[in-house]
Amino acid sequence: MIYLDTHVVAWLFAGEHRRLSAAGRRAVEEHDLLVSPAVVLELQYLFETKRTTTAGTAVIDDLAGRIGLTICDLPFPRVAREAVAHSWTRNPFDRLIVAQAAIRATALLTKDRVIRRRYAPAFW
Repeated sequence: MIYLDTHVVAWLFAGEHRRLSAAGRRAVEEHDLLVSPAVVLELQYLFETKRTTTAGTAVIDDLAGRIGLTICDLPFPRVAREAVAHSWTRNPFDRLIVAQAAIRATALLTKDRVIRRRYAPAFW
């Protein structure tokens, strides 16, 4: 199982698989895929600010059907408590996304260099 960062989800939705690294493409094909609920919220934020053209839930619903993407259901208080420990970023979406993966000590596919430096199981 691996978690996906928001940009990875957006690229998969857009059919832009080539934007992923070779390791990322293999991981998407070979693992169960999860996202933090924060990914849904960030996608919705991007939609509302007109940086994307599809609502967050529509993106997730589409990918659930196409590639089996699921939303992680860890309890929010537990995720928020873990997110407090990730003070290396001021981005609340990144804090929640990393916290979600960290609770399960699971890999996170992200191109974000800061996340990859600070969260050892993150990869590109």
